[in-house]
Amino acid sequence: MIEARGIEKSFGATRALDGVEFAAEAGRVLALLGPNGAGKTTLVRILTTLLQPDAGWARVAGLDVVRDATAVRSVIGLSGQFAAIDDLLTGRENLQMVGELYHLTRRDAYDRAKGLLEQFGLDEAADRLAKTYSGGMRRRLDLAASLIARPPVLILDEPTTGLDPRTRIDMWNAIDELAAEGATVLLTTQYLEDAERLAHYLVVIDRGRVIAEGTTDQLKDMLGGDLIELRVPEGTLIDDVVRAVESTGDGSMVLDRDRKRITLPATEGSFTLRAVLQCLDDAGLVVHDIGIRRPSLDDVFLSLTGHGAEDVERDSGPVTDGSVRSRRSG
Repeated sequence: MIEARGIEKSFGATRALDGVEFAAEAGRVLALLGPNGAGKTTLVRILTTLLQPDAGWARVAGLDVVRDATAVRSVIGLSGQFAAIDDLLTGRENLQMVGELYHLTRRDAYDRAKGLLEQFGLDEAADRLAKTYSGGMRRRLDLAASLIARPPVLILDEPTTGLDPRTRIDMWNAIDELAAEGATVLLTTQYLEDAERLAHYLVVIDRGRVIAEGTTDQLKDMLGGDLIELRVPEGTLIDDVVRAVESTGDGSMVLDRDRKRITLPATEGSFTLRAVLQCLDDAGLVVHDIGIRRPSLDDVFLSLTGHGAEDVERDSGPVTDGSVRSRRSG
């Protein structure tokens, strides 16, 4: 339902997208992961016909986003990073207006608006001006507006940014329901919890390039099993700890200086943990915390890029080959 091949886009000397390729299946949620500035929003603007690529092509529901731009707009719903609603209209009027812009009859627009207001828990506030809505209510109204025409493809750009935990869970549930009803959902996010909770398939993007893709389990399997995590207390030199334990892991160490955290692959589990503890003891070093855990998506992102998915800075880092399609980012 969504396919991109070789998409490139530059703004002056800044290369925002550099040969991006991926595909999203019908009735599935595809999460596009990356830090701020990775190129996610630029890609969304191309897929929704707001920008034209410099090279490559993209199709949505079989329609070319450049040649068939008008037709593409009729089969997509878009919820951007900021709620695009009219503060001087009520919630109901906002939805009805969007419905009529999609050429629904006035009656159909009213009926669909009524159903969506109930679905998103906005029925009691339906006839209040949108300017009185909280941030979470505005996000839900914006998502409802993107669904008024029942599009087969829904594109959500950072849909949970700024939401409180309760509203975020409500948004997750709404996205789950949309996919279950057959919609194809492209979700861009820098929040790994969103991706892990919602996505059937993930594409990791950094510096405008796809650097890995696969299911959640496939991405985690890239790290080869369990991990040992050490947290270094204030006052302890992290480099001393690195030197003490660097020979004990079963693969490449990941060092996060900002969080004073060291992560080591541990395919041998508790045996590796004992070796790490012995090395620390021999060096006379004490860590704040140490333990074995399963890899997270943040571990995958750190391994691929050298920084977390929510970090704005973009350092280079190694790419680990695994059971997913992996592409070098350097």
